[in-house]
Amino acid sequence: MSTAFHPRDPEDPDEATGETLEAGEESDADDEPRYRRFDCTGDDDPTEAIDAARHAVELGDCIVLPTDTVYGIGADAFSAEAVQGLLDAKDRGRDMPPPVLIGDASLVRALATDVPDQARRLVDAHWPGPLTIVCRIQPSLRMDLGETDGTIALRVPDHALAREILRRTGPLAVSSANISGRPAALTCDEATEQLGGRVAVYLDGGPLGQQADGSRVSPPSTIVDFTRHDDGRVLRLGALDVETLRAVLPGLRDLDGETAAEPGDAEPGDATPADPTPAHLTPMAGPPAEPGPPRPTSTAVPGPDTVPGDPAPAGQAEDPAPPAHPDEPRVDPEPAG
Repeated sequence: MSTAFHPRDPEDPDEATGETLEAGEESDADDEPRYRRFDCTGDDDPTEAIDAARHAVELGDCIVLPTDTVYGIGADAFSAEAVQGLLDAKDRGRDMPPPVLIGDASLVRALATDVPDQARRLVDAHWPGPLTIVCRIQPSLRMDLGETDGTIALRVPDHALAREILRRTGPLAVSSANISGRPAALTCDEATEQLGGRVAVYLDGGPLGQQADGSRVSPPSTIVDFTRHDDGRVLRLGALDVETLRAVLPGLRDLDGETAAEPGDAEPGDATPADPTPAHLTPMAGPPAEPGPPRPTSTAVPGPDTVPGDPAPAGQAEDPAPPAHPDEPRVDPEPAG
């Protein structure tokens, strides 16, 4: 596995210079902050890269890692300072809190409360994968992700390297690896070009997504909110469509808050009233603290699956759609994965 060190430009500490140093090579900028980049595309043992990512997270720094959708920028979900560093790196505010990626579904019950059986069934069917569920956060957790209105968005990515990192670091706040308003990164080069020295460690997992019409594309995860209805409501459509989800949950509400029509269910003129969603989560039709108790790890909470998030598709800016209703929340349009 190759490792490269990149000194930061002393005139702009947020941008990396074009100089690349191989491991062990000395630099005139030896005392300057640097980021490390690991090539994880081959068959080499990724232990060195995973250890570097874990160490960076422990120091409160940000890392960039591949997921099954796009590259994500991640930080310790239990450190308010680290999460703020993630938001600052992306030039975004606390009104768009990042989702949380976990390595195993068993962690859901450690992070969320009042998780309905319907959410568990959906997770059983589609995790690991491009499904993000929104639940009420465990009140005992002193986790500051931003303006979440007491909710947490959770996801287990379908990417072996990402899950192994998450098992070593514990839950990570993760958003797409891009500057707010710019396209989500589908290659490590794209992430590095945008974020540079704002990130301590980059893990290059190769290009993500698929080629379509001359460019790479990758749909984001589909987000389903379980804080208002036990059967859930779609907040953002992504890789999983409503029909696929309703094969597991027939009562799932779509973006308009409608359930699947049943013969004789409604009379002409009947309408389903709109329900408010958590304040930071707005239905979207496309990609859009202080230390607390001991951090849960993938092995600390054995048990059944119960169940946060991912980034905007490449080529689409992350700025969210305006709220459809004044009481409705907004979703991170660019969750990682």
